[in-house]
Amino acid sequence: MDVLFLFPVKEHHEQRLKEEFPDVNFLFDRKPDDAAALETSEVIVTYGADLDEAHIEKAKGLKWLMVASAGLEQLPQDAIARRDLTVTNVRGIHKTPMAESILAHILSYKRGLKKIYEQQARAEWNKKIGGKEVRGSNALILGPGAIGGEAGRLLQAFGVKTYGCNRSGRKADYMDEMLSFDGLLEALPGMDFVVSVLPSTPETRGLLKKEHFGAMKDTAVFLNFGRGDLYEEQDLINALNEGRPAAAVLDVFDIEPLPEDHPFWGMDNVTVSPHASSLSGKYVDRSLDIFIPNMKLWLAGKPEEMENLINTERGY
Repeated sequence: MDVLFLFPVKEHHEQRLKEEFPDVNFLFDRKPDDAAALETSEVIVTYGADLDEAHIEKAKGLKWLMVASAGLEQLPQDAIARRDLTVTNVRGIHKTPMAESILAHILSYKRGLKKIYEQQARAEWNKKIGGKEVRGSNALILGPGAIGGEAGRLLQAFGVKTYGCNRSGRKADYMDEMLSFDGLLEALPGMDFVVSVLPSTPETRGLLKKEHFGAMKDTAVFLNFGRGDLYEEQDLINALNEGRPAAAVLDVFDIEPLPEDHPFWGMDNVTVSPHASSLSGKYVDRSLDIFIPNMKLWLAGKPEEMENLINTERGY
């Protein structure tokens, strides 16, 4: 069996895989235009953005697509659905670095770290940095899954009350209260932090409208660590200029890299993060921690028991 990796892995990762699966032929660090490798591989491991519909059609032997990413919106989903392929992702591996990033930005904002850094650059001694406590705040987490739940756990440890919001309002870990998307507009005026870790799906694209931003407190902070198509960027720009919310921390954007002339770069109440919140140096290790058990189940003829199976029609 050929297993094709479309992104580079380190030597110790290759060795780990060969030791676990001595009878599998791994094709490491190939490109999707490697026609021979594409055609013979039963399993393809990819970040997702490098495959298009033509590649899927050429991959005659493909049965399982392992996506080393949580989001699937960059994949040719119609072509994948037509082939009835098994698709898995690495949902959950981002939870530690992303939750820590969310907490870091919240603490930085509340404790005035940006102002402290700016004062240091000017050799200025000034205690009036406007630092406030996080304890006693309310945080609304859009998408309280693995990442949102871990963010909720950390925030609760700091005395923050957590509200989870998903499509159905069903219970989620580390959320003090739950609501559905239908109750979102009503809940926003009571929130100090609004954090999105939502994926890009038909239900979430364009979910936030200008009325949602307008309903936020004039002291609230909006943080988007999910996907950039959650709202129209101009709506957020207008809302920030009007003072509701007070500030935004953005790790994802409609167009990436963010264009040099984009207004976000010049806005004092916006923190631009280069889609880096999930980085920690452990990405591939954690991806393999999901891939290896799934590969064992695949070889045993038990694909239905694999972790992180994706419904290709829903996209998650």
